[in-house]
Amino acid sequence: MSVVFTLLPHRSVIAVGGEDRAAFLQGLISNDTTKVAPGRAIWAALLTPQGRFLNDMFVADGGDGTLLIETERERATALAKKLALYKLRSRVTVEDRGTAMEVAVAFGPGADELAPLRGATAFVDPRLGELGVRVLAPAGRAAALLAARGSERVPAEAYERLRLSLGVPDGSRDLRPEKALLLESGFDELNGVDWQKGCYMGQELTARTKYRGLVRKRLLPVKVEGPLPAPGSPIEHDGQEVGEIRSGAGDRALALLRLEAVRAAGELTSGPSRIWPEIPAWMRLPEPAD
Repeated sequence: MSVVFTLLPHRSVIAVGGEDRAAFLQGLISNDTTKVAPGRAIWAALLTPQGRFLNDMFVADGGDGTLLIETERERATALAKKLALYKLRSRVTVEDRGTAMEVAVAFGPGADELAPLRGATAFVDPRLGELGVRVLAPAGRAAALLAARGSERVPAEAYERLRLSLGVPDGSRDLRPEKALLLESGFDELNGVDWQKGCYMGQELTARTKYRGLVRKRLLPVKVEGPLPAPGSPIEHDGQEVGEIRSGAGDRALALLRLEAVRAAGELTSGPSRIWPEIPAWMRLPEPAD
């Protein structure tokens, strides 16, 4: 497959400017903002004070004295308002650029060669290189910029199939706000948590979950044999509920599953469909208890 791209209309952009921008975000999100540089972004989460998921985001260097936050469009306005409330005396500005900018992703062998991309902010996905290059461009310009570099546009489902096969979550479709834990959701292995940085909101529970080995469930890619269950559909093993379906397309989905059920012999089902968990190469599961 050559390099292809698709637009991601469900993603949006917030700009954080001002001289305190990096330090401001450093105290709020799960990753280290000092790692952000031209062409290099981070993936991170904003948590509740109790350590539960609120928003996922990429943080990139906007090249104009701003940090660009790429996040879910339908929740971006609320996130921008929340960030504005948190700034207090910090010398920062928060601007919702949802109408001024759009998001695309280019993927396939050689996609990394598209970054940098003149006229846009482009970076290799910091979670997995196989996910390609994210592009934050002026509204209406991403397709032309990518086509000019020889990339062909494909339906969004092509990228969705890739993401699902790799087991990578996509915002609140896969992570329940105020409920999901980062370490159940792949944030550690997918470079979304920095364990050496200073304090951030929700850090205590995240650290305790890691160092006490408290992970009992994981978000996993699954293959579906039969009709694709709707998001939220329960998954059962031997008549007991052991998880639920999250986002999906075709015969692939993500599912939050109890690890004991993944390891056990026996069939997993969701309604009339059979569910086959798969462990992606990047994922590190805890050893089963004796």
